[in-house]
Amino acid sequence: MTRVIPYNRQAAVAYAHKWAYSRNPAFYDYEEIGGDCTNFASQCLYAGTGVMNFTPVFGWYYIDANNKAPAWTGVEYFYRFLTRQEQSPGPFGSSTTLEQMEPGDFVQFRFQKEVFSHTPIIVEIGQPATLENTLVAAHSYDADWRPLSTYFFEEIRFLHVLGAYPPEGAAGPEEGEKSKPPVLPQNQMPPRPPGPS
Repeated sequence: MTRVIPYNRQAAVAYAHKWAYSRNPAFYDYEEIGGDCTNFASQCLYAGTGVMNFTPVFGWYYIDANNKAPAWTGVEYFYRFLTRQEQSPGPFGSSTTLEQMEPGDFVQFRFQKEVFSHTPIIVEIGQPATLENTLVAAHSYDADWRPLSTYFFEEIRFLHVLGAYPPEGAAGPEEGEKSKPPVLPQNQMPPRPPGPS
């Protein structure tokens, strides 16, 4: 059985609040070249898991502005990576309903286009969950504590993070053992992929 690293939702949400209205200098700002929302979502997710997947093309990683996986910045690729079936390194989750969401999970919107194009992170959610009491943080239109009900969209989908698979060769916590992913400094550079330098 593959070990699972628990998702540190508090770390992801704290990161979202810290950087919602500014940019972490360790990451490129894609605002002027298509938008920064999924880059920001990925940073939050990484803050809560501490694991990247360095598989070329189909992984989820960031090394620098020009060396990153499509899933790090692309809305649809982010969705596909998070909901993948194989147990490869990195965070994983499932597409679900609003009622199953928690702080640290992600929402994706399809506006007036054929594809989904925005990925905010949930920072607070009421009980019972509604669009009015589910609050998000995002880049590309920067926001924090913004109710989902203030977005005008054609379609919405919800991504619930279940945890992360450890990097290849690394063991996760033993079954029954409590473990938290590393809490990274708020502006730590992402790790380099394994292999020759």
